[in-house]
Amino acid sequence: MLLYLKKTAWACVLSLVVCASYAQSAATDTLHLFLIGNSFSQNATRYLPQIVADGGHALVIGRAELGGSPLKRHWEHAEAAEADSLDPKGRPYNGKSLRMLLSNGKWDIVTIQQYSMHSAAPSTYDPYARKLFDYIKALQPQAEVVFHQTWAYRTDADGFGQIDDDKTAQNEKEMWEKSRAAYRAKAKELGIRVIPVGDAFWKVDSDSKWGYRKDSNFNFANPQQPALPDQTHSLHAGYRWTNDNKLGFDSHHASEAGCYLGGLVWYAFLFNESPTRVSFVPEKVSPDFAEHLKEVAEETVARSGK
Repeated sequence: MLLYLKKTAWACVLSLVVCASYAQSAATDTLHLFLIGNSFSQNATRYLPQIVADGGHALVIGRAELGGSPLKRHWEHAEAAEADSLDPKGRPYNGKSLRMLLSNGKWDIVTIQQYSMHSAAPSTYDPYARKLFDYIKALQPQAEVVFHQTWAYRTDADGFGQIDDDKTAQNEKEMWEKSRAAYRAKAKELGIRVIPVGDAFWKVDSDSKWGYRKDSNFNFANPQQPALPDQTHSLHAGYRWTNDNKLGFDSHHASEAGCYLGGLVWYAFLFNESPTRVSFVPEKVSPDFAEHLKEVAEETVARSGK
């Protein structure tokens, strides 16, 4: 029986929740999946339980997620716990350490990912990806460790993250290209696979028909509540009115459609099945766009190893 962590506010620090009880998941074909990440891993798996159930599979999800956390931070917390199991720094996941959580049962797949702002900078992966990989394998030697390739920011973002110690990406395409290269280079070094969510986002965003385009008719200089710009086909959260009556903007996190696309990619990757047969569609995703996202997810995963 699957229990899972519901989405919290984008900016909050995410505490770990073990998303199912082993006593309730006795089926031998149940996939036990553990995520070490941040809000992007939450976004990408928001609809994964519904998609997996729709496909007739059983899934248990465990989470070690901290908002805005890079590989370095997760490793430093683990290192602190190894030095002193009572050190609060080593127990950031709702009072638990990564060792405690990874040791709770048997995990089939454990995912790691880089913080999106650092994802296009290869130097930020070292030595933390290797250290986390070795740590996971020491605790769960039978588990497969994989990278979750995060996505680039929306085309109208005001910044696109670093690509080197003193350089930043200039646009969505460069952020995608550089982060893709960084993920794959480190994955090759570690001998692990990549869940290509970032590739799927770019395939949609760069499409002349389906890609998001900034609304040139909206008065951004003097917006009037409750009007919002047209954000059709946006995979990112984008514009919204805040509680203090200001026009907020989030070009980083996934929208409902982006969360759905992420879930479809994860499903195709984890179960080696076509997501085009999935009937579940979130309420806020239009049927025609959903069909396109399914096709993109299928194609992206099929080509990811090439």
